[in-house]
Amino acid sequence: MGDSSVAGALVPSVPKPEPAPSGDASTAAAAAALALAEEAGARAGSASPQGAAAEGEGPADRDLLCPICMAVIKDAFLTACGHSFCYMCIVTHLNHKSDCPCCGHYLTKAQLYPNFLLDKVLKKISARQIAKTASPIDQVRYALQQGNEMGVKELDSLMTLISEKKRQMEQQESETNMQILLVFLHCLRKQKLEELNEIQTDLQYIKEDISAVERHRIELYRTKERYSMKLRMLLDDPASQKMWPSPIDKASSLYLPNSRTPLSASSPGSLQNKKLDLKAQVSNQEFQRRDALTSSDPPNSPIQSGNVIARKRRVQAQFNELQEYYLQRRRTGAQPRRQEERDIVAMNREGYHAGLQDFQSVLTTFTRYSRLRVIAELRHGDLFHSANIVSSIEFDRDDELFATAGVSKRIKVFEFSSVVNEPSDVHCPVVEMATRSKLSCLSWNKYSKNVIASSDYEGIVTVWDVQTRQSVMEYEEHEKRAWSVDFSRTEPSMLVSGSDDCKVKVWCTKQEASVINIDMKANICSVKYNPGSSFYVAVGSADHYIHYFDLRNPSAPVHIFGGHKKAVSYVKFLSNNELASASTDSTLRLWDVKDNCPVRTFRGHKNEKNFVGLSVNNEYIACGSETNEVFVYHKAISKPAASHRFVSSDVDDADDDPSSYFISAVCWKSDSPTMLTANSQGTIKVLVLAP
Repeated sequence: MGDSSVAGALVPSVPKPEPAPSGDASTAAAAAALALAEEAGARAGSASPQGAAAEGEGPADRDLLCPICMAVIKDAFLTACGHSFCYMCIVTHLNHKSDCPCCGHYLTKAQLYPNFLLDKVLKKISARQIAKTASPIDQVRYALQQGNEMGVKELDSLMTLISEKKRQMEQQESETNMQILLVFLHCLRKQKLEELNEIQTDLQYIKEDISAVERHRIELYRTKERYSMKLRMLLDDPASQKMWPSPIDKASSLYLPNSRTPLSASSPGSLQNKKLDLKAQVSNQEFQRRDALTSSDPPNSPIQSGNVIARKRRVQAQFNELQEYYLQRRRTGAQPRRQEERDIVAMNREGYHAGLQDFQSVLTTFTRYSRLRVIAELRHGDLFHSANIVSSIEFDRDDELFATAGVSKRIKVFEFSSVVNEPSDVHCPVVEMATRSKLSCLSWNKYSKNVIASSDYEGIVTVWDVQTRQSVMEYEEHEKRAWSVDFSRTEPSMLVSGSDDCKVKVWCTKQEASVINIDMKANICSVKYNPGSSFYVAVGSADHYIHYFDLRNPSAPVHIFGGHKKAVSYVKFLSNNELASASTDSTLRLWDVKDNCPVRTFRGHKNEKNFVGLSVNNEYIACGSETNEVFVYHKAISKPAASHRFVSSDVDDADDDPSSYFISAVCWKSDSPTMLTANSQGTIKVLVLAP
């Protein structure tokens, strides 16, 4: 690499022959050419068929090649110095130079002589090679071109043979084509029959499910009708009115405009009027129920009609995705459920298939929401501090407090209820802790409300006591920036961290040094404990893979999940068996860590270089985007269910390009449609899923 005088490719050259002996040059050259040609002819004539075939396949004898074009000599001409060349080659050479290309002797066009003997020998050799290596058609064509005499009968016989051979080949080609077509049609028929069987099976599933839903729907309306009849009987029975005054009073208060007026203050006929009005309402409801039972669509009250229409539109918008999920669940059955859940399903949905019940749950949750609504907003940064990017935002154990951290080198803890219920432009944190370096990640301890862990850009993992605002432990074993830290849910004293030094370290708050060290080949972007075990850890790496480790045997991962095309920036568990991952290839992926297989890929947001946040709950996955938007996906649908764009409210930032900002952190509130989001401007919003 360091030597600059590297030789280039060399141009091939022809070896320089020795000069001819004294005497008549022309005679000597002719004699030499004749001897060479005779020797070549003798070699060609005495060669065996195998040798001739090999010679025909290999290159020609180098002595019969033109020294200029390196091909077999064509129209051989002899020079005064005894060398033979193609006529065009030597003439072209002498147009520029006056020497022999082989020996360099002075040469002019007047000193060129035709070499008839060499031409004759070369033609014979060529004819022999054609006769031995050419196809029969080429041999016949060559014989006709050479003018060989052939009788009319011989030609007729030859043409008859050729015609018969042509018909035979056409017949064979037709049979082959028919066979190929028949194979294709059989394969197509088999495929379509399989599709037809699958469609018929799916139709049978749909028919069964329609019957089950209709039966359950009728049961619901009959239950309501029985309740209405019972209520009507109570209204008609004077004794029941005395024994059960409360239901009548409550019912009358629902339908009469002035329900707070005491009965003693009303006129003697007011109670009777109220009873008549209530009977009219009940009769009207019964008529609607009977009409509903005879129609295909359920009755839509004016209050619910708008919501029902909106939910139907959501179904139509994602019909293909929902259809695919329904058929998948119906064919394979529902996901494993706890025994109590199975008992409830069997009691409430008698006659329902487990896959249909699972799909109904997905359909209900998916169509329930269509947008994200802002319920609170606050600024994370200081008024005169430009570095406001929020790298991490996390709820505490009870979802009462949430902490934020980022490049401002501060951990700020806010009271969630105050942020939501007390409108204010600036919310002051209830706790604020200063750090030495920029922070990358936070993790609350799920058992101790006052304990939180942080990782920073210097590779330090710190455990804090929020109540005393002091660090409890500091771990400084990482050699480079630590991107992620996570407390175990089942073992509160254990936490794990990952760093740019390609190491995953497991810590115990009761020890000063790491208890487990895992060396990997690529930068670590994210680490996460399985919520159901303190032994299993998922690791998102810059090598595009997710490594799933059992800490009891950390020498090799239990499984490596591959599918992302760029670095895996986040990993989060939806459940003990479901793992979500985010990557800078602008996709999210859902994995089954029990069966070690991919489940679904989510697309819609943009993420090519930044950490944009990832958060999950039981049904939904939220992530940020480099378009300054928050996206929410239902875990069963690959397209976004809702999104929200951050719009700057500051006058100074209103003219900025929105693409210059990105979402930097997201966090769901436990078992709630509410979430916290933050962007690179330091703006934090509380969003809630809304219809």
